[in-house]
Amino acid sequence: MKAMVIREFGGPELFESAELPKPEIKPGHVRVRIAATSVNTVDTMIRELGEALPIAPALPAVLGMDFAGTIDAVGEGVTAYAIGDEVYGCAGGLGELQGTLAEYMLADERLIARKPKNLSMAEAAALPLVGITAYEGLMRAGIKQGQQVLVHGGSGGVGHVALQLAAYFGADVYSTGGGDKQLALIEELGGKGINYTTETVADYVSQHTGGAGFDIVFDSVGGANMANSFEAAALNGQVASTVAMVELDLSVAHFKGLSLHVVFMLLPMIHNQGREAHAQILSALTEIVEAGGLRPILDEQRFTLEQVGDAHARLTSGQAMGKVVVTV
Repeated sequence: MKAMVIREFGGPELFESAELPKPEIKPGHVRVRIAATSVNTVDTMIRELGEALPIAPALPAVLGMDFAGTIDAVGEGVTAYAIGDEVYGCAGGLGELQGTLAEYMLADERLIARKPKNLSMAEAAALPLVGITAYEGLMRAGIKQGQQVLVHGGSGGVGHVALQLAAYFGADVYSTGGGDKQLALIEELGGKGINYTTETVADYVSQHTGGAGFDIVFDSVGGANMANSFEAAALNGQVASTVAMVELDLSVAHFKGLSLHVVFMLLPMIHNQGREAHAQILSALTEIVEAGGLRPILDEQRFTLEQVGDAHARLTSGQAMGKVVVTV
């Protein structure tokens, strides 16, 4: 099968085409003919940092985590799927798991679900990692109808899904963006846009919550921005963060009684524990998508498998809107 591999860690120019054996089926798994995959920030981090990350695969490596495709073989013990089923998931690209930048891959049945019928393969491939992350963060924060929710980075990969899910669950959703295009997308997806370059946290908390703060703050920006999340949260509020690798004074969180939920959705893949939860979330997302409550936004630039280096560069440039997708 055709695949794109890296033989050393570093820049996006290191991807090269290779012919690899088609993976052999094994119990509890399905083999998928991959139609599309998408690029996530963690993919670029693994490619750049390599051994500095404990989740990096051994070289030569096939990267890529998200996929959508068609099952062409079913392993022993798998009863929920059959050859010809269209599925999607986040099931490779780290540790010993072959990634999705190839024509075929093995996928643990506990990490996949039926592809939404109203999405193309490219759209479905954009959803798993960001969808699971957004869903898990909102669930852990106790999302419920009538709450005021702030999403930092609502035009980004995770953020644009969290915004839509929060609205689907009945919340009053606000979201930060840094320019006209970002704010227009936020409004299109059902959020109320906040320009963080011109409005202070105190300003928009006062304007939209009467100074009380937001019930839930979903922070898909993270890092130093977590201080803004703490400031924007209501007393006893909930903060969900996808990027918590930061040193920060927790005094504000203490005096507000905040709860912090750090979402690292790769844990079931890394440790082979609780993988069934990912299948359950993906199935829930399929229902929400088919009910019209969620649609992934794809970046305007599209890439083929051979152009995956350009796709990585596009994501790291910061110019992409929505998910960067690669067709196989």
